[in-house]
Amino acid sequence: MSSTPEESGAPGIRPFHVEVPEEALADLRRRIAATRWPSRELVADRSQGVQLATLQALARYWTSEYDWRTAEARLNALPQFMTEIDGVDIHFIHVKSRHENALPLIMTHGWPGSVIELLETVGPLTDPTAHGGRAEDAFDLVLPSLPGYGFSSEPAELGWEAGRTALAWAELMNRLGYTRYVAQGGDLGAIVTDVMARQAPEGLVGIHTNFLVTVLADPPPEESEQERAAAAALAEFQATGFAYFLEMTNRPQTIGYSLLDSPVALAAWMLDHDTDSYYKISRAFVDGEPVGNLTRENIVDNITLYWLTGTGASAARWYWEFGRFVAAAQASGQAPPEVSVPVGFTTFPGEIWRTSRSWAERSYPNLTYFNEVDRGGHFAAWEEPELFATEIRAAFKALR
Repeated sequence: MSSTPEESGAPGIRPFHVEVPEEALADLRRRIAATRWPSRELVADRSQGVQLATLQALARYWTSEYDWRTAEARLNALPQFMTEIDGVDIHFIHVKSRHENALPLIMTHGWPGSVIELLETVGPLTDPTAHGGRAEDAFDLVLPSLPGYGFSSEPAELGWEAGRTALAWAELMNRLGYTRYVAQGGDLGAIVTDVMARQAPEGLVGIHTNFLVTVLADPPPEESEQERAAAAALAEFQATGFAYFLEMTNRPQTIGYSLLDSPVALAAWMLDHDTDSYYKISRAFVDGEPVGNLTRENIVDNITLYWLTGTGASAARWYWEFGRFVAAAQASGQAPPEVSVPVGFTTFPGEIWRTSRSWAERSYPNLTYFNEVDRGGHFAAWEEPELFATEIRAAFKALR
């Protein structure tokens, strides 16, 4: 990976180009081939973890069919940049629309995602006329990599939690010359987007999210049938699917040794996120039938990015920082600031829990857009990019 010193039109911003040495790819294939496999799980589902057949199918594809150079070319076909903010080099993709009066949008990925999970949304969001939309639906798109993720550098000091990241994003948009913009995020990106809205930086005029992060710290009511179903799904996730969250929140360094030493261990850790996305990913490898945009290539692109950048441990530390960010907020005894900008929310059916309008309104009294769609899951932008883009256009239509 390389960065060149030429200016890109704004102070402190330099172009970025991905170029992975061939020896790094050869080492990756050697390590996959040398994997010591465990015996097969003793159950027929994912209750003991990522299934052996799924991971072995992924490994075969990774070593025999997959070509990182295709992903590299996709990234390099987009305008990529680096800029140092508060001592950390932040990587970002910045695609300006060809349409006039495009609305600037900063969109944040999650874990175990990266900018890879957002790439298929670039076309629909920046060039809507080519994807069933109107010219007035266009966005100028900014896709940053979280600190310690992908091509962004690792923080060398403590304190890079959600609040500091949100401030960095506001600085990034200011540095790009945007005086009026909107923000979107799912998963960890939803946390950053929520905090941005509560910080209320000058220029931010609205947000959209597809993951209601506030329920993790503030249990919502269970009055309607829909609310009770969502609460049950959340409880099930916390009881049986929360292990990765607890490990990275408490011991990111411990899991980091495995994530940087074995590509197969990294892949297993990244696949074991939530039931819906896991079975969709498993289906792509075992049955050869991808769901939406969750193809074998796209899934392995994302894992390979983590491997080649060596960011398994630094990405996990983000959870450690987030845990302390939440603990400090709770210890203060003060309620977080209200969100005053308009908020849009979309519920995707495969999400870990299906947020109801009542829950969304409780967290965001200024909710101006809410919709429940018929397909897609936790990684909605990755899985259903066209539908996701349609929701983003609708959510921000009133702010143009």
